[in-house]
Amino acid sequence: MSKDSLYQKSNINRLGEFSKLSSEAFRAFVSFDQQAMKAGKLSVKEKELIAIAIAHVTGCPYCINVHVKGAKKAQVTKEEMAEAIMVATALKAGSAMAHGVNALNAYDEN
Repeated sequence: MSKDSLYQKSNINRLGEFSKLSSEAFRAFVSFDQQAMKAGKLSVKEKELIAIAIAHVTGCPYCINVHVKGAKKAQVTKEEMAEAIMVATALKAGSAMAHGVNALNAYDEN
């Protein structure tokens, strides 16, 4: 991949710089992230499947990579992962369709 590319897998290693640039907020984020992803009413496996689905909707390649690895560690199967991605795909497509009503309304306005 070209060095000019926005996404390079190794770029995630720079996240730690925020611990120096904005330490308090960065520590708060890391703590929140850890709390949100640990087992609670939902298992880690379920949370990783949700995270994979959301990462596909937001289009974050770093999140996809991190959460697929976390999902594998939590024993998510490739089939379960694919199903979660299909749910995300359906909702993203459905959202575009639902927002189409706004386009119809705008078109019909005087």
